[in-house]
Formats: sequence, C-alpha cells, structure tokens
Amino acid sequence: MSVAKNICFFLFAVFMITATPGWASSDKPGEGITLKPARATWNTGYFQEAIVSRALTELGYKVNKAKDLKNPIFYKALTFGDLDYWCNGWFPMHNSQLPKNFNDQAQKIGYVAKSGGLQGYLVSKDAVEKYNIKSLDDFKREEVKKAFDKNHDGKADLTACPPGWGCEKVIAHHLKVYDLEDDINPVKASYEAGMASAIGAYKAGEPIFFYTWTPNWTVYKLKPGKDVMWVNVPKILPTEAQAVAVDRMTQSGVEGAVTDPVKLGFVVSDIRIVANNKFLADNPAAKKFLELFTLPLADINEQNTRMNAGEKSAKDIQKHVTEWIAKNQAQWNDWLAQARDAAK
Repeated sequence: MSVAKNICFFLFAVFMITATPGWASSDKPGEGITLKPARATWNTGYFQEAIVSRALTELGYKVNKAKDLKNPIFYKALTFGDLDYWCNGWFPMHNSQLPKNFNDQAQKIGYVAKSGGLQGYLVSKDAVEKYNIKSLDDFKREEVKKAFDKNHDGKADLTACPPGWGCEKVIAHHLKVYDLEDDINPVKASYEAGMASAIGAYKAGEPIFFYTWTPNWTVYKLKPGKDVMWVNVPKILPTEAQAVAVDRMTQSGVEGAVTDPVKLGFVVSDIRIVANNKFLADNPAAKKFLELFTLPLADINEQNTRMNAGEKSAKDIQKHVTEWIAKNQAQWNDWLAQARDAAK
C-alpha cells in the first residue's frame, strides 16, 4: 500500500512539474520571446506604440525599447527581419515608401484609427459664420483677407508647415493651382510656436486660419464644430503623388466640416500597424492583439495635448498608458483574453 501511494505521489509530482509551464504559458504565451518594435519620428504617434508594448509585455513578451526611424528606413528594416512591427503606418500615404518586396515579407494589420489620418485647413467658427467661408476661394474676397491679415501685407495669414515637411509642398501646390498666391500668406515658422500664437489670437477673439492633421493636440484644444471648422479646397486638383488616391481626398462624416462631404485637398489615411510576416506567423497571440487594437482619435488627441503641455517624458507616457487602460479595462481585458486564446 505504501509503495502504491509513493508511486501515485511520484506520478502526481511529475505531472505538476511538467504541467506548470503549460499553465504559465497560457497566461504568458510570449514568455521567452524578445520583440523588436520601432516608432515614427513624430511624437503624436508615441502613445499607441506605448500601449501596444504594454499589452505585449502583459502577454509575456520582452519588448525592446522602440527605435525611432524615418518611414522608408523602417519599412526596409522590417522586410529584412531586423524589426518586428510599428504602429505608425499611414496608408495610402506611405504606399510609395514601401520596398518592392514588402508584400512578400510584411503586411498591414488591424486599424489603429480607420480614416484617422485627416489633414486640411481650419478656420475659427465665428469667422466662418460671419464671412460665410466655405472654401479657400473665399480668401480671395477683400473683407476676408483683411480679417485674417496679421502683418498688414494685404494677404490672409495661414499658420502652415515649416520648410521640409511634406505638407509644405502640398500647401504650396494648393496656393498655385487655386491662384491664391496673392491672397494667402503661408507662415512657415515652427509649427508649435505658430499654433501657440493662433490659439492666443483665438482666445483674444481674433479670427484664425491654420493647417493641421489628426491625431494632434491642436484639434483637442480647438475642437472642430465648436471652435473651428474644416473648410474645402475649391476642387480636387491632386499633386502627382496624391493622384493614386484621389478618391480619398474628399471625406464624408467629418465632424466640424462646413459641408458633408468636405474636399480636404489632402489624402485621408488609415493609421495601421505594420508587421513582419514571420513575426506574425510565429506569434499568434501578438498577431491577434495587433488585429484587435484600436484607439479613438479623441483619446490620442487628448494624450497629445498633455504631451504638448509638457508631459512628454517616457515616464509621463507610461503614466498616460496606465490611465488609459484603467478607463478602458473591460476592453483591455477582452483583447488580452482573445490574444491568449489565439495561442492555445
């Protein structure tokens, strides 16, 4: 009897030793695996990367510090297998920057923010209503130019993009093709300084006119539909680079637009995660989370506003992630549960 008991105890002990790692791995399917993420050079995209890294860490992965890379360099490194993923793909805007072998080695997965990458021109709502502004063409009217002329050169001042930004070229294209070079003055100083000045002018009751994109802190501080309105370009006349996505330069359902649909004059992009194929095939839990993860634009804009106000250290961003998870705990738990199930 004693021998039988000892055998049973021995077999049970062996079972426990061999089974315990299996139980642990069901909760931490990424245990023992190191991931190599990257992130874009614009800080409005840091938040989503930090959230994804936190999730993958909770799934057991060791996530290396993300490398800050320019778009073409990241996409090339991704296809080489040097990196695993990033959360900052803008499509179709980035399509022209993908290597020829991209589809063989990598893929776009999930939607961080579908149609979230808006760009365009905004005007203070009071001025839109006072001067009946619908499009850039309205800035040819003398009373409109005069209202927005800050430096008294006879042109409406537009808070635009600094030299070297992609949007600088598109704005220059617009002023040329819509014959607005004598009517609008694009102010190309530091964008943050320019927008700080615009917000100050708005608070002082002055009309403002600026370019922006989403997600961005600007549309959190100046809310479309309440403080400002998106205005049209006169008609869609794309640059050569925009021509392949001309259908995405007009958008319906944009909150705070003067018309629906609104002709933005910029390509509306989906913000998507981009990942290496082998990484996804080898890590079903990570793949499932990346497929599921999405982030409301309002939440990104709010976090970007906190960064703009000074909360921009790595520690600050981690605090923002913790607070966001706490506010969205049920959704967070569900995403992680589905990710764990995918690995079983």
